[in-house]
Amino acid sequence: METMQIELPEQLYKAVNALVKNGWFRDENEVLCEAVRKFIESFRPSLIEDFILNDVEWGLHGDE
Repeated sequence: METMQIELPEQLYKAVNALVKNGWFRDENEVLCEAVRKFIESFRPSLIEDFILNDVEWGLHGDE
């Protein structure tokens, strides 16, 4: 794992803490990791599609 330090606007900070306080996530780190993951996925749909197609191809035909 790598470590990052970030600054958030107060409203985002409060929203992150509310998610943790209400039990949706274990801690702030988990909220931010999930948010970054979803953000990156939304900007790489064709790459994700390629990974899925490759997995399906492998599942159907293996390592021929």
